[in-house]
Amino acid sequence: MTWQTILAVLWTVLNSPAVIAALAGLILWGLNRLYLARPEWQQYEGTIIAAIKFAERTIPDDVPNKSLERLDTALKYVLGVYQETNGRRATAATEANLKEGIQIVHSTLEANGNL
Repeated sequence: MTWQTILAVLWTVLNSPAVIAALAGLILWGLNRLYLARPEWQQYEGTIIAAIKFAERTIPDDVPNKSLERLDTALKYVLGVYQETNGRRATAATEANLKEGIQIVHSTLEANGNL
């Protein structure tokens, strides 16, 4: 067998519908894994926005440590929704992730003038 024959057979095999379907499936699987690797707080972004606005309304500006109080109120709100949705309490890692999400969304809302 010559190199040309080997390459022709290899090219024929790689261009078969089964191999193309397998490659497409592998690429889709990889993209799904990549998409699912997003931070956990993003699926609760609507709840986080509602919690931030709730905390902004309920905690007055003259309270000492108002930022910390608002963060705590928003976190309690989001954790309550999390527990209600999942039927279990959030782990420490999930709680830290949600807290980080609250801070990110708050800064985005503040920068856009939506608070």
